[in-house]
Amino acid sequence: MRRKFNRQMDLFSIKANSQIAMELEQMSRILDENPGLLDLVFEDIMKTRRDDTGREGMTAEQVLRCAILKQYRQLSYEELEFHLEDSWALRAFARLVMGQYPCKSVLQGNIKSITEETWEAINRQFLAYAMKADMETGKQVRMDSTAVETDIHHPTDSTLLQDGIRVITKLLAAGRGLHPEPCYAYADHTRVVKKRVTVILNAKKDKVRIKAYRDLIRYAKQVQGYVLCALAEIRRYDPLKAGSLVGEMERVVDLLAKVIDQAERRVIKGEKVPACDKVVSFFEDHTDIIVKGQRETQYGHKVFLTGGSSCMILDCVIEKGNPADSALYQEMLARHREVYGKMPRQASADGGFTSEGNLEYAKGNGVKDAVFAKKRGLSVLDMAKSNWVYKKLRNFRAGIEACISALKRAFGLDRCTWSGWDGFKRYVWSSVVSYNLLVMARIGLSRA
Repeated sequence: MRRKFNRQMDLFSIKANSQIAMELEQMSRILDENPGLLDLVFEDIMKTRRDDTGREGMTAEQVLRCAILKQYRQLSYEELEFHLEDSWALRAFARLVMGQYPCKSVLQGNIKSITEETWEAINRQFLAYAMKADMETGKQVRMDSTAVETDIHHPTDSTLLQDGIRVITKLLAAGRGLHPEPCYAYADHTRVVKKRVTVILNAKKDKVRIKAYRDLIRYAKQVQGYVLCALAEIRRYDPLKAGSLVGEMERVVDLLAKVIDQAERRVIKGEKVPACDKVVSFFEDHTDIIVKGQRETQYGHKVFLTGGSSCMILDCVIEKGNPADSALYQEMLARHREVYGKMPRQASADGGFTSEGNLEYAKGNGVKDAVFAKKRGLSVLDMAKSNWVYKKLRNFRAGIEACISALKRAFGLDRCTWSGWDGFKRYVWSSVVSYNLLVMARIGLSRA
């Protein structure tokens, strides 16, 4: 039977003196002072428990601590498995007992069972702890947004067509394996498709490139026909065997149809396709196209962050699409009031949040100084009580850039490596929670 935590620690735990070991010890102390976190994690891992084994499984405490270790040290599951076996400091932090060496698949299954709602609730408990310990009051906040990329290759029409053909060919082969006497036929065009993609990538003349694209689209349409015929046959199989395969085939063939359409419109007809109509991945199909000013186009999702004076991240909002920063300002302030019970005294936001409506909302709800990095027609004295306060808050906002940089460099927030929309949200929140725990630990160490 699963447990929330082990009641007795290992007698052979040792104390290390390195900076990382001291940080881990302080982080462990903070986790111990917030036992309510284990109830949230325990509820999630019990939903994914297996009843066909005799093992107890990892405790809720071990799962949470291993998840934090993974993000804090930026480890893959394979590396996490190795370090949990090799490092006494990491084993002590994870509270693993003698003889317990979880493999990468066990670590992955348990860590990914923690939902984004649980991670957010954990972060809010950390904020309550930080307020009680006088680390963060929430009276002064700074806001900014950033783009977090999904784990996809750079999308081009040719490589997307190649991906669709390759994936569907594998699904067709899997469908034939479900029945002793397959009732549909198909041809494997992956080799010739790869040659056409190579021609497109190396073509110096538009005539050669367009000719290769026409061939590529023709093969894609043939594969599309194969899968539509196969679906009619596979649906007659045992639903238990064919159910998930049919669903995946339908998903991929719909995406392939969109990719064929956008390739014909962009390459053959020379049209411009709106970003909302484009497909950029067959594997992470939730990916959005993020364009911010004159910067390079990114493929992922926009994340809005609220930071405090302690450098902790007080809140995180993950949005689909490419919404304007100004559209999220009021929601972020409202969420802050939900966490702290009142509006911040001072709020400083990036220039993208600037609007007269946002200023009126902030002032009308008790924010004394609502400053934006760019004025865009607003008066300084309308935003803050003096020019000095305006400059101070504008400089204060710039500090969140360092927090975002730390999240991207040290906590993996530059690129999400977990799959799916739910996986994306869980990855972002786990990075934020691990970062906040380290910030609190370092504040604690500085006070010692």
